[in-house]
Amino acid sequence: MSTESASETLDVKGQNCPMPVIKTKGAFDELAPGDTLEVVATDSGSMSDIAGWAESTDDAELLDQAEATEGGESVYKHYVRKAE
Repeated sequence: MSTESASETLDVKGQNCPMPVIKTKGAFDELAPGDTLEVVATDSGSMSDIAGWAESTDDAELLDQAEATEGGESVYKHYVRKAE
């Protein structure tokens, strides 16, 4: 999964639980069916939180999650597609 294939990007870096999931849900609700949301977070808990939210949501499909290092800090990227 790459940034180019995401319809929207949500930056929640520096925010801790539960804000990444709350903001992801808000941004996700604004997507059109078939669109993909990229969420960029620094909270390691976002890996399990966003996966759990996507599992419990009928119209969300978790496509990928990845951990990277940017500027010496861990960054977690999540890609969620809205069902058509």
